[in-house]
Amino acid sequence: MTLPVTVADVRAAAATIADAVERTPMTHSRTLSEICGCTVLLKFENLQYTASFKERGALNKLARLTPAQRTAGVIACSAGNHAQGVAYHAQRLGIPAVIVMPNGTPFTKINQTRRFGADVVVHGADLSDAQDHADRLKRERGLVFVHPYDDPDIIAGQGTIGLEMLVDDPKLDVLMVPVGGGGLISGIAVAAKAVKPEIAVFGVEAALYPAMSQVLQGGEPRSGGVTIAEGIAVKRPGELTRRFVKALVEDILLVDEDALENAVLLMLEVEKSIAEGAGAAGLAALMAHRPRFAGKRVGVVISGGNIDARLLSAILMRGLVKTGRLVRIRVDISDQPGLLGRVANIIGEAGGNIVEVYHQRVFHDVPLKMAELDVVIETRDARHVDEILSALRGAGLPANLLSSVTGEEIR
Repeated sequence: MTLPVTVADVRAAAATIADAVERTPMTHSRTLSEICGCTVLLKFENLQYTASFKERGALNKLARLTPAQRTAGVIACSAGNHAQGVAYHAQRLGIPAVIVMPNGTPFTKINQTRRFGADVVVHGADLSDAQDHADRLKRERGLVFVHPYDDPDIIAGQGTIGLEMLVDDPKLDVLMVPVGGGGLISGIAVAAKAVKPEIAVFGVEAALYPAMSQVLQGGEPRSGGVTIAEGIAVKRPGELTRRFVKALVEDILLVDEDALENAVLLMLEVEKSIAEGAGAAGLAALMAHRPRFAGKRVGVVISGGNIDARLLSAILMRGLVKTGRLVRIRVDISDQPGLLGRVANIIGEAGGNIVEVYHQRVFHDVPLKMAELDVVIETRDARHVDEILSALRGAGLPANLLSSVTGEEIR
């Protein structure tokens, strides 16, 4: 099968974008290697100026426009990273840019795209509606459409990541790449397989959006649901890109929301680096499929870091709960003066930090003259929780850990 992008195209793209896109680092993570049971090397595309790999392809496409096309301007449809990549480099090159973004796009992404000088049009319930509107505007205004993934120039630009990874570490056995529409993995696979034919390239999709997997298996893509990996939540992959994936990619792995959430948390806690859900998908797959990659040397593309601050905060708090560093304890006490202070003193002396207290007298089904204290406490770990429970029980105060899900007593 002859593919419309070659390694020569990728090398040409590398020369085109060299002075305007970050040559991001790839570093060995000792801690993640221990966790995953293989040698993990992280390619930090979240360190691009727009915090995503998308600007590589966007710049390569914009740089190849004719003078007439540059004067007319470009249009793109995106809810985030592609929008910012196109807007930023269009502004640098003096090209007018229109970006259509669907209703519900976070204000921060809209404002950031506008900050890069683009004319942002908010339209449609989802990306499909926004895409239809972008097509209309393209025809009406004579604009050049910059596709987020299904374009040879875009694919070649994204492929420059693969060249850089194999220059930095020619001994890589495996590349782990997030898959949405397929532009990133298509370009990387073209470059990597040309440089090192025996290398294995794996794609990673969110389990709620397995569109590429489905079409390659001969089915119709059926995706949907709420995912933290919105950057790869694509309902229909590219017509071009599926050809590259079929020819060059070993397999596509699916990861669920828990795995994505844990990977975002690990990137922050271990690497002190912010990855969005899609950006951490490769690491999520590596952790979920440890036996398959045991002992291998794996390059993981951290494709972006544009995560909403509220979502990141929620992931951090949930992580504290999952690891026993933020717990709820219920203490049954008699409703008399001084006992609340006594409970607080016992917890404090045991090293716990009280975050919140709920003193239930009336609305819970508790005996008259009794009360329930639900105390939210910061702790060191699960062992520390047991120490606090023991201290309370040793003082004659019935205390139990509450489930973070149901609020029921579990021990």
